[in-house]
Amino acid sequence: MAKAIWNGRVIAESGDTIVSESNHYFPPESLNRELLKESSHTTVCGWKGTASYFDIVVDGKTNPQAAWYYPNPKEAVTQIQDHVAFWNGVKIEL
Repeated sequence: MAKAIWNGRVIAESGDTIVSESNHYFPPESLNRELLKESSHTTVCGWKGTASYFDIVVDGKTNPQAAWYYPNPKEAVTQIQDHVAFWNGVKIEL
Protein backbone atom coordinates (compact mmCIF):
# COMPACT_ATOMS: atom_id res chain seq x y z
CA MET A 1 0.00 0.00 0.00
CA ALA A 2 1.54 3.31 -1.09
CA LYS A 3 0.76 6.52 0.78
CA ALA A 4 1.47 10.13 -0.17
CA ILE A 5 1.97 12.19 3.01
CA TRP A 6 2.54 15.88 3.56
CA ASN A 7 2.43 17.94 6.75
CA GLY A 8 1.36 14.85 8.69
CA ARG A 9 -1.71 14.07 6.55
CA VAL A 10 -2.32 11.29 4.05
CA ILE A 11 -3.08 12.90 0.69
CA ALA A 12 -3.55 9.61 -1.20
CA GLU A 13 -3.40 5.91 -0.37
CA SER A 14 -3.55 2.98 -2.79
CA GLY A 15 -2.31 -0.53 -3.45
CA ASP A 16 -2.72 0.14 -7.16
CA THR A 17 -0.35 2.96 -8.15
CA ILE A 18 1.31 3.16 -11.55
CA VAL A 19 5.05 3.82 -11.45
CA SER A 20 6.53 5.94 -14.24
CA GLU A 21 9.97 7.56 -14.10
CA SER A 22 10.21 6.66 -10.37
CA ASN A 23 6.95 8.51 -9.61
CA HIS A 24 3.93 6.76 -8.12
CA TYR A 25 0.74 7.83 -9.88
CA PHE A 26 -2.24 7.37 -7.57
CA PRO A 27 -5.69 6.54 -8.99
CA PRO A 28 -8.30 9.33 -8.69
CA GLU A 29 -10.46 7.44 -6.18
CA SER A 30 -7.51 7.16 -3.75
CA LEU A 31 -7.17 10.94 -3.29
CA ASN A 32 -8.21 12.92 -0.24
CA ARG A 33 -9.77 15.64 -2.40
CA GLU A 34 -10.51 17.97 0.52
CA LEU A 35 -6.74 18.57 0.73
CA LEU A 36 -6.30 19.38 -2.97
CA LYS A 37 -6.99 22.69 -4.69
CA GLU A 38 -6.87 23.09 -8.48
CA SER A 39 -3.96 25.20 -9.70
CA SER A 40 -3.90 27.09 -12.98
CA HIS A 41 -0.28 25.97 -13.47
CA THR A 42 0.55 23.57 -16.32
CA THR A 43 3.71 22.10 -17.79
CA VAL A 44 4.39 20.15 -20.96
CA CYS A 45 6.26 16.85 -21.16
CA GLY A 46 7.38 15.90 -24.65
CA TRP A 47 6.26 12.29 -24.38
CA LYS A 48 3.41 12.45 -21.80
CA GLY A 49 1.63 15.67 -22.77
CA THR A 50 0.34 18.63 -20.72
CA ALA A 51 0.26 18.22 -16.95
CA SER A 52 -2.20 20.01 -14.70
CA TYR A 53 -1.46 20.70 -11.03
CA PHE A 54 -3.00 20.77 -7.59
CA ASP A 55 -1.88 22.78 -4.57
CA ILE A 56 -1.95 20.75 -1.37
CA VAL A 57 -3.54 22.55 1.60
CA VAL A 58 -3.19 21.06 5.09
CA ASP A 59 -3.95 22.86 8.35
CA GLY A 60 -3.70 26.29 6.74
CA LYS A 61 -0.36 25.55 5.03
CA THR A 62 -0.10 25.38 1.24
CA ASN A 63 2.35 23.35 -0.81
CA PRO A 64 1.89 24.96 -4.24
CA GLN A 65 1.83 22.77 -7.35
CA ALA A 66 2.95 19.73 -5.35
CA ALA A 67 0.69 17.29 -7.21
CA TRP A 68 0.28 16.80 -10.94
CA TYR A 69 -1.76 14.72 -13.34
CA TYR A 70 -2.38 14.33 -17.06
CA PRO A 71 -6.04 14.86 -17.97
CA ASN A 72 -5.33 14.06 -21.66
CA PRO A 73 -2.02 12.19 -21.86
CA LYS A 74 -0.40 11.14 -25.10
CA GLU A 75 -1.24 7.68 -26.41
CA ALA A 76 1.92 6.03 -25.01
CA VAL A 77 0.86 6.73 -21.41
CA THR A 78 -2.94 6.64 -21.40
CA GLN A 79 -2.83 4.37 -18.34
CA ILE A 80 -1.86 7.37 -16.14
CA GLN A 81 -4.78 9.53 -17.25
CA ASP A 82 -6.16 11.41 -14.22
CA HIS A 83 -3.78 9.58 -11.87
CA VAL A 84 -1.92 11.95 -9.53
CA ALA A 85 1.79 12.04 -8.69
CA PHE A 86 3.51 14.13 -6.00
CA TRP A 87 6.74 15.98 -5.34
CA ASN A 88 8.03 19.05 -3.47
CA GLY A 89 8.29 17.50 -0.02
CA VAL A 90 5.43 15.01 -0.29
CA LYS A 91 6.71 11.73 1.12
CA ILE A 92 5.75 8.47 -0.56
CA GLU A 93 5.67 5.58 1.91
CA LEU A 94 5.55 2.02 0.57
